[in-house]
Amino acid sequence: MIPNQRYFTKSNQSNFQMAEVLVDCPGLEKPYTYGIPENLTIKPGDIVNVPFKARIIGGIVLNYVTSYPNNIDYQQIKYINDVITTSFFSEKYWETLNEVAQYYHTDLVNVIKAALPPRLLGKSQRRIRLITEVVNYETKDLHNSSIKILDLLQKTKSKSYSVKYLQSKIKDYYKGIKVLKKLGWIEDYLEMPNNSQVKKQKLVTQLDKDNSSDLTSKQLVVLEILQLNNGSILLSELLATSQVSFSVVQALENKKHLYIEYREKLRLPKQTLEKIGLKKTLTSDQAKALNIINSLEQYAEVLLHGVTGSGKTEVYIQAISTLLNKGKSALVLVPEIGLTSQLMDRFQERFEDLVFVYHSNLSDGERYDTWRQMLDGKPKIVIGTRSAVFSPLFNLGLIVLDEEHDSSFKQTQISPTYHARKVAKIRGGLENCPVILGSATPSLESWISVHHSNKSSLNSHYLSLPERINSRPLPPIEVVDMRNELKLGNKSIFSRSLKNSLSNLKKQQHQAILFIGRRGHSTFVSCRSCGYVMKCPNCDVSLAYHYDDKSCGVLKCHYCNSSQLQPVNCPECKSPYFKFFGNGTQKVTEALNREFPELSFLRFDSDTTRQKGSYRNLLNKFSEGKVDVLVGTQMLTKGLDIDRVTLVGVVSADGLLYLSDYYASERAFQTLMQVSGRAGRGKEPGQVIIQTYVPENTVIQTVKKHNYEGFVQKELIRREELNLPPYGRLLLIQLSSFNAIEVEKTSEVFYDFLVKSFTLDCEILGPAPANITKLEKRYRWQILLKFKSKLQVTTAEIKAWHKMCPSSVKLRIDVDPIYIN
Repeated sequence: MIPNQRYFTKSNQSNFQMAEVLVDCPGLEKPYTYGIPENLTIKPGDIVNVPFKARIIGGIVLNYVTSYPNNIDYQQIKYINDVITTSFFSEKYWETLNEVAQYYHTDLVNVIKAALPPRLLGKSQRRIRLITEVVNYETKDLHNSSIKILDLLQKTKSKSYSVKYLQSKIKDYYKGIKVLKKLGWIEDYLEMPNNSQVKKQKLVTQLDKDNSSDLTSKQLVVLEILQLNNGSILLSELLATSQVSFSVVQALENKKHLYIEYREKLRLPKQTLEKIGLKKTLTSDQAKALNIINSLEQYAEVLLHGVTGSGKTEVYIQAISTLLNKGKSALVLVPEIGLTSQLMDRFQERFEDLVFVYHSNLSDGERYDTWRQMLDGKPKIVIGTRSAVFSPLFNLGLIVLDEEHDSSFKQTQISPTYHARKVAKIRGGLENCPVILGSATPSLESWISVHHSNKSSLNSHYLSLPERINSRPLPPIEVVDMRNELKLGNKSIFSRSLKNSLSNLKKQQHQAILFIGRRGHSTFVSCRSCGYVMKCPNCDVSLAYHYDDKSCGVLKCHYCNSSQLQPVNCPECKSPYFKFFGNGTQKVTEALNREFPELSFLRFDSDTTRQKGSYRNLLNKFSEGKVDVLVGTQMLTKGLDIDRVTLVGVVSADGLLYLSDYYASERAFQTLMQVSGRAGRGKEPGQVIIQTYVPENTVIQTVKKHNYEGFVQKELIRREELNLPPYGRLLLIQLSSFNAIEVEKTSEVFYDFLVKSFTLDCEILGPAPANITKLEKRYRWQILLKFKSKLQVTTAEIKAWHKMCPSSVKLRIDVDPIYIN
């Protein structure tokens, strides 16, 4: 029996209210009609729990209903079960979610789930619980599956497991459960969704009462502490300070000397504000850019193209300061979680407690409470990563995408496969506020958008910051041909030039950054005797080698995160001889330690920054000068502004080149330009050394000259010839299944259907196996649709495509893909 499962009857049908609720169920676009119980106040935008089939699931109230749905008997209408959270969405916010759903051809509920903090849309689950104290199944002739179920239930503290878990663990589950139910030893029940809740704590407040003759010495101590805290203190703090038991406080409440009540405790990330920053004097280029931004009173796309160290952040800060004075809020997006802490420090110095942070590394409670703080209508600044583009700020006056070129702004794992830049533009248009796209290496999409738009348009602006603050020069870039190093007998991963610069760091009291594209120690491990390569059992990729102080080494898959110990002998030929190929962050630090023992270093990658706060702690050590060298991956290519860094070394640029997607050259150029920009941002001049085996490559040569426009011109010609973005539009169709033969046959049938469906305006590439054919045990095939300009496909057509696939084949649609692998 579902709790609160009620239906309308003839006796109550004349005076009830109804609402349309969009339920959290894949494939359901249309809302369902539910009754509103008399004891609940329901408003559009509320998050609610509703009965749906045999479960309780989350949903969102869309609007009120004044008449019965067509062809529906009133007796079929169920009641809303409970309200989880109220008033989440404004009208413009709803429009944003709907437009995103339409653009990315996905269900609205998928967009809503991407927008909401975790655990607001929950689902109930069916569970099995042991209800007898003693189970003596030796006296019964039980099926083996029944015995296994009982063993599992008895071993767990709660004496219960979800049905889904038991089904996955026990063969013939249904046969075993039927016997146990008949014996009355177990029961099944519905566990309500584990939704996010407001956290409350007890607050003790003193009442005005002069008579203290009836008080004990301990009670007097409690009142004295209350007076020292202005008459109000948390119960937990009161008990800890006074060293008395709760009964003493309770006695005072009974005597009307104080009262205890529940107050909400906000779970917000701790602020690290140490000083108040002053408004900085702008350069002439900064001032010009700021004046144009401040003059914008409606939607506009602004490309702020500033070289590294040119002061883009200060322009953001002063533009937002003007908005706050007008009672408006601002949204600032960054591509990496680590960048939020650096930006938070800058903004909190200027705006103190008006700044909030929102990203996936916060706890569920912190995200829930931060989200609710955005709903109060007061002006504030939210800094966050991709998902923060959905922050429900009222009276939004400005959206900023810092490092707008970064591919981390694109969601690639789950639907909707949105890009935060596109969502920001949609939202800016609906909120009628400017969107600033800031970067030292703008994306080609943004470059074309502002340069090829109508010059008389008021909705497009290109603002340039061509010089660094205080006219500091961009660092000279030296390109080292590693082929020559090898010919001269240098087998180290460091070139002679890089060695020389590293050896002078201590003497000059400078710091260095070493960039390498991969984490771990080695890219792959191969048997020297038979050539066998250690591969992931779940994915069609080689395993990367990571050394571990506790073992001889670990092999990890960087796609599915599976791991195994490095074997002593080759699984194929039993040889004990292995060769470790390629360089990762661990091998670089190993070489540093061996060749430069006088230098201290830190490794900065996703392995070393997993724990909460580790990103900030590592950067603090480096920025305070406690470490000489920072070795890391893409994470250190942007946002770092440290005066003592005079040397940047790219250990191997080749890993960024020749990747099998159309976006590879642009991404490589941006990465090399960004990491080069970390050098020479202080008073001392900088130096960049890029090591490569292909120095003649166009990307390397344009980076060497800091020639962004030169790279853009060449790359745009190639893109236009191939009808690739930003000229053409792409839609990636990916099919996957645990059955390799079935997914291949389905992709062929799918291709034949597409050929008949589309005109000459669409080029169909495929079907072909994905670059990584097997990923997390699923075999993958894909078809790429190239359109000349507009994406000529409707949401209804895509829904029909899903129905064409067998149940064992999963169809995934990626609109505007940037990775085709």
